[in-house]
Amino acid sequence: MLVTRRQFIKSGVILLPAITFLPGLFRRGVIAPPQPAAVSPTGRILVVVQQAGGNDGLNTVIPYGDGRYYDLRPNIAIPQQEVLTINNEVSFHPNLPKFKAIWDAGKMAIVEGVGYPNPSYSHFQSMDIWRFADPEGKSVKQGWLGKYLEMLGSGNTFGGIAVGGMGGRLPPELYSPRVAVPIVESVQLYQFQSDSRYPTAAAARKEALVSMYSLQKNAAYRDLLNGTFDAANASSAAIVQADKFYNPAVVYPDTPLGKGLRILAEVIVADLGIKVGHVTIGGWDTHASQKADHVKLLRTLSEAVSAFYEDLKSHGKDGNVVIMTWSEFGRRAKSNASDGTDHGTAVPMFFIGTPVKGGFYGDRPNLGALSSDNLRFAVDFRTVYATVLEEWFGAPSNGILGKQFETLPIFNTATASGGLPGREPVSGSI
Repeated sequence: MLVTRRQFIKSGVILLPAITFLPGLFRRGVIAPPQPAAVSPTGRILVVVQQAGGNDGLNTVIPYGDGRYYDLRPNIAIPQQEVLTINNEVSFHPNLPKFKAIWDAGKMAIVEGVGYPNPSYSHFQSMDIWRFADPEGKSVKQGWLGKYLEMLGSGNTFGGIAVGGMGGRLPPELYSPRVAVPIVESVQLYQFQSDSRYPTAAAARKEALVSMYSLQKNAAYRDLLNGTFDAANASSAAIVQADKFYNPAVVYPDTPLGKGLRILAEVIVADLGIKVGHVTIGGWDTHASQKADHVKLLRTLSEAVSAFYEDLKSHGKDGNVVIMTWSEFGRRAKSNASDGTDHGTAVPMFFIGTPVKGGFYGDRPNLGALSSDNLRFAVDFRTVYATVLEEWFGAPSNGILGKQFETLPIFNTATASGGLPGREPVSGSI
């Protein structure tokens, strides 16, 4: 069956609903040329879990030993008798038993009081500040992890992968003009889609699509289109194959986050060369009726992340994988009249994995020294990024972050000296 260009466009039957995305390039009409690797790949993987909306850190890692916590939050504070005790100062939320187990095993680091100077209370602006590692808003809008992937060169289709994306869009921290990053909604959708009315024509239709791209010899967007299509084609085939042979060692939660982390596990177990994986869980903007919503969110987060970690361990892949959570800001220390919390500043970050040196890092926010009911940040988020880049990936960070930041001794594999010290666990902690 011969499929013409007109017929293909009219029927629209071969699609990539989740395509490889290269931001901003269509405005310029050119794709940046391939670059040689500036750093050597280490085999290590970072999985980023974004808590979109602004997580309430005080009701996640709860300062139950500080009476001011209960004074500030009479309507949403977690009672002392319900918390999961870490030590005589702080605890986990009662819906985080999976996180507590990882903490007790010494495989979780909590960086407290993370933020940046002159904080923004806008979701969009603060997210961009974190994504582009640019509190001043002066740099080109390119993701900090996109810049890292560029350092690795452009020879690996699976340098980065975003599962779910942000409403079908690439998470901006992965933006790069030189590296194609696949966005995968699901394994079933991330492949060529045929028309169910004409199943026998699937092969011919796929061939027609390949021909369309290969014939664009003088088109203005030739390199961009061909590069994007080739990456999508290769990554689709690899993911479908990985899914076919993958046997999870655990039962993943039937949630979007659980399903997304399972896809990342498939890619990792299949050794497809992934360096950075990204998933998002939204809903953390808890202005009203926070208790019920936060309970569900924390359970969803901890159960999915725990299943992912246990799956990697069962497959012998946990030694090279670290999970990092982030949220664009925390919440106000003082609750509001709607049984919720408003946009705040400092927020805790979690690192989970076998290579993680468990414990507390940074400084715990002082509830007696608030700024307009907000927590004062103690650790610049770029210090955390520098730690990931230098101590985990072995890559220079100053070019990505704009200047040199000290690092935290979060990883057992860290070799750099002169970093910021971690805090010794107090009574009752690991």
